[in-house]
Amino acid sequence: MSIKFNASEIRYIALFESMTGAMVRDCIVDDENAKITFVVKNGDMGLAIGKGGSSVAKVQKAVDKGVEIVEHSEDITEFLTNLLAPAELKSIKVLQKESKERTATIIAEGKNKRLAIGKAGQTIERAKLLAKRQHNISNIILR
Repeated sequence: MSIKFNASEIRYIALFESMTGAMVRDCIVDDENAKITFVVKNGDMGLAIGKGGSSVAKVQKAVDKGVEIVEHSEDITEFLTNLLAPAELKSIKVLQKESKERTATIIAEGKNKRLAIGKAGQTIERAKLLAKRQHNISNIILR
């Protein structure tokens, strides 16, 4: 699935890459919650964060929004774990139907389930969007 970025997303990606040196695979701008989520290439997380968080702090100051960074992975379960961090997930099962539609069922308990859902469902909604764009997962069910 190819991703089409709008002009503001392209500007944010260029700014992020030039300030951190990390390669961006995907970007979501959430103006409603003043947050930008960047999905960085596997192995670029250290560059993106910087020593003591210095790189991400510079980017946050430049864009005047919260910045969230997720490390990409070709492994679907690892990517979903990265998306929902810091929640500790008990299990992740990805099922593919005959229609080629994929659904991920994730089990988390108590505090971890609340972390995975996020404030007003922000975290799980962002995870659903990025899972669809990166791994063609049509739905995430959290139990």
